[in-house]
Amino acid sequence: MIAPPPSATGLRNDETLDDLRLRLAPLVAANAAFDGWSKGAVALAADQAGVDRDIADLAFDGGALTMIDAWFASVDAAMLARITPEQLTAMKIRERITALVEARMAILAPHREALRRAQAILAMPGHLKRAAQLGWRAVDAMWHAAGDTAVDYNHYTKRAMLGAVYTATLLVFVNDESENHEETRAFLARRIDGIMQVEKAKARLTANADRHFSVARFAGRLRYPGR
Repeated sequence: MIAPPPSATGLRNDETLDDLRLRLAPLVAANAAFDGWSKGAVALAADQAGVDRDIADLAFDGGALTMIDAWFASVDAAMLARITPEQLTAMKIRERITALVEARMAILAPHREALRRAQAILAMPGHLKRAAQLGWRAVDAMWHAAGDTAVDYNHYTKRAMLGAVYTATLLVFVNDESENHEETRAFLARRIDGIMQVEKAKARLTANADRHFSVARFAGRLRYPGR
């Protein structure tokens, strides 16, 4: 199917500013390695995509945080496109999480300097809440892709654990000069092993819940010894 010609502004048919932001985000990230997360990076991305600079500037009027947010959203989408649900279904849960994180690293690899600059911005005291939101969104996308359907406290504990692992892994990743990022892969494997051990322990505790000592049950038996 042939795509319709772009308008004079460079927008595609029915393309919203949200759509444009997502489309331009990888180009902005490529330019951010040299120009920082700035209006200059957006202007260059607009030129590369044949989009009117003023329209692109409007799409990213929230500044660096909006640019980084859009880039991370584009990484979420690219991750899901890179690994099909059929491929994930054939894997064990540990393999799924590993594959998804490694897919993200492969997408981020050409833009490690942009990632480093993004991490510095997100680490600023006034940006920590936004950083936590973006991190949660990433790990939520990974757990959903991995088939997680938990709605109880496990929903939150799984994401909190993976969030800590993913954040730490990216800090190693931006400085990893080993071949094929083997140091980062080894670091990730160790951390995911820790998650799996915790999940196994939680499963055992849940299965044996009735066998654990309960203060309430013990007190009840003291009061009603015949029961």
